Amino acid sequence: MEKAQHIKSVAADSIAAEMGVEAGDLLLAVDGRPPLDVFDYRFMIQNAYVELLIKKADGGEWLLEIDKESDEDIGLEFADDLMDDYRSCRNKCVFCFIDQMPPGLRETLYFKDDDERLSFLQGNYITLTNLSDEDVERIIKYRLSPINVSIHSSDPQLRSLMMGNPRAGSALRHIKRLFAAGIEMNGQIVLCKGLNDGAALAQTLDDLAAYLPHMASVSVVPVGLTAHREGLYPLAAFGAADAASVLAIIEERRERIFTAHGRHFVHAADEWYLMAGQELPPAEAYDGYPQLENGVGMLRLFIDECLEALAALAPGASGSDRLISLATGTLAYPYIKEMAERLMARRGGLLIHVYPIENHFFGGGVSVSGLLCGVDLVSQLKDKALGQRLFLPQNILKSGEDVLLDGLTVADMEKALQVPITIVKSSGYEFVRALAGTML
Repeated sequence: MEKAQHIKSVAADSIAAEMGVEAGDLLLAVDGRPPLDVFDYRFMIQNAYVELLIKKADGGEWLLEIDKESDEDIGLEFADDLMDDYRSCRNKCVFCFIDQMPPGLRETLYFKDDDERLSFLQGNYITLTNLSDEDVERIIKYRLSPINVSIHSSDPQLRSLMMGNPRAGSALRHIKRLFAAGIEMNGQIVLCKGLNDGAALAQTLDDLAAYLPHMASVSVVPVGLTAHREGLYPLAAFGAADAASVLAIIEERRERIFTAHGRHFVHAADEWYLMAGQELPPAEAYDGYPQLENGVGMLRLFIDECLEALAALAPGASGSDRLISLATGTLAYPYIKEMAERLMARRGGLLIHVYPIENHFFGGGVSVSGLLCGVDLVSQLKDKALGQRLFLPQNILKSGEDVLLDGLTVADMEKALQVPITIVKSSGYEFVRALAGTML
């Protein structure tokens, strides 16, 4: 049975509004055929003449004949943005973070998506193992670009081993097809010690460089290990010497590729530089930050934005003496603390306590702020001097809501800590604005 699409809203003064379509109506078909998903729908309504079959709330069906400009939107928004079910992951990756999460969290946190449509819409990384040749043709037909691909290894056997799927190796052929069609891609390599590092990493990067310029960038991120790996593939954490070796492999290729193509192409996650005790690269080395959501260049961008915002901030007293506090993950703590100290030096009368929060909830080597949970924040801050207000980074919250990974809300933490909490957007500019209490 074909799925009718529930219409969430109708844009004012749109074609659909003029023809009497209302929120709550159902879209049954476009030109006599139900759309497969949002991309199918968008492609179908590009015609200058379109027929919509709409089911009204009273059960009546309207066939609307629409003459319009070929690039003119009809004005419908749907309750299901994808207009289809999400495709779940069929792999059993040895490094999967979801398999390492403790029980009892929100059900949605345990869903593993592997959907090329979400790669285009939301920037999710896909493994290609869910793709048929027909799916690849749809990507090309609808020009879904960029597509973000979890690669991990260019060696078919090693990739199949790491992803626990015998199809993982043969699925690499889809990269060649997307490259030939000019579809832009970004690649990701989750590095696991003793599996795809060393010579295997060097070979994978060399193989992927052959897909330039359509493979626009590749990130190398260390595997995230929690304390909840019972019964899973044995993986070890990287150390300082390991990180230095990884960076040496990456940097050698960055220089060579930049000379040939004018872009650095391969980007190391921030953690590698911190583990190795090396300086972060300058902003220009990140090629416009194409892998920012993957933890590549986030600290560099934050620092540069803070410095620019501080330079624009008028020096002097803050207006009234005040004590405030902020908490962050241990990874970013030294940089957050330095920026807070610079802000205090520029604004007299402002005292900022910065607290690094150990992630006991996930344990292991988890140190990023985005995986902090309310229970750790409350337990480690309850006896601290928090001042008049506590500032927390926005990435600890579920998108669009005020709930953390463990289910605690901002209101829960305010009650437990007896201090008002302000959530700060993940930008250096917003960091300075919020803490300085001024608009630049």
